This record gives sequence, C-alpha cells and structure tokens, in this order.
Amino acid sequence: MPYPDAIQNALDELGRLPGIGPKGAQRITYWLLARDFEDVARLTDSITQLKESISFCPQCWDFAENGGLCKLCDDPRRDESQLCVVEEPRDIIALERTGEFRGRYHVLHGSISPMDGVGPDQLRIRELMTRLASDDIEEVILATNPNVEGETTAVFLAKTIKQLDLKVTRLASGLPVGGDLEFADEVTLGRALEARQEL
Repeated sequence: MPYPDAIQNALDELGRLPGIGPKGAQRITYWLLARDFEDVARLTDSITQLKESISFCPQCWDFAENGGLCKLCDDPRRDESQLCVVEEPRDIIALERTGEFRGRYHVLHGSISPMDGVGPDQLRIRELMTRLASDDIEEVILATNPNVEGETTAVFLAKTIKQLDLKVTRLASGLPVGGDLEFADEVTLGRALEARQEL
C-alpha cells in the first residue's frame, strides 16, 4: 500500500540517517504522527538551532557555538603544554569521560586513507602544524584509532611533528579490561606485549 506523500517523504529522509533502516524510519515516523504538534515543533526547532548555531572551533576544530571557541579551548584551567590529536569530535567525548587528560585537543576530521582518496591535505593537519609552531606545546599525544588508517595517520604525523623537536607519544593499545587472552587477535596481543609496564 503506498503511503501519502508526506509520510513517504519523512520515511525517505529519516532513512538517510546513519543507523536508521526502513523499519526504524517507519517507527520514528509513526511516533512523530502520534505526538502533539508542540512536541514535534520542539524537535524540529532543536534541529534547526543545531544547524544555525553550531560551527567548528577555529582553534581545535571541535564543535563550538556561534563561531567562537569551544568550551575546552576557552577553559583557562586546561594544560597548554599537552595537545591530544584525535580523528573526530566524538573521540574527545570518549577521552574526557576518563577524567585522565587535562590538556588541549586538535581534531583532524578523519584519517589518511588512500583507498578512499583521503590524503593529508583533506585533514586539519595544516592547522595542526600552525598551532604547534605558535603555541607552547611540549607533548603531542596521537590518539588516532588503532586501525590501518589510524596507524597510517599516526606514523605520518609523528614523522612530521618530530621535525619541530617536540615530544610525540601514542596511546597504548592492547587488551581490554575484562577480556580473555584466548579471544584476542594477534595484533592486539602484540600491542599489549609492546606496551607492557613494569609492576
């Protein structure tokens, strides 16, 4: 049975969202139809406000409001000597949840992936190098993902940054807490051995 045009348009648009398939789009559409007009208006207003007021921080390239600095770059309590380089803004949230890092961040907005046509020029590496040349940074922590693209990006950045005579470190990778050795792959076990610490 064909849907009315308005429902079909909603299904099509919702189906374009990441993680939302046809069934999910259908559930959301029916949920929206069952809500009061005010509930739906609040949702659409929040999405419009999101697009109107959120931009990239001109310093770290995380999300910020109204064209200004993001909350972390604007926080004078952060350690200016450490800079953690991540692939995406969501990586900052994961690192901040640990409560272990009090430095600054820089977001690349991706990783080097020749297969996908993404090279260093498509990332925020030029902006990173400008920051490193002008800020009082002593250590750069490379927190790219532990996959082929993330490793490629980390190696490229390490070679480039070391020319500035700065300390470059990489997040340790290895076994997850609560994991079993028998289920770990060879690469993960190898990394865990390399990053072992004295007790």
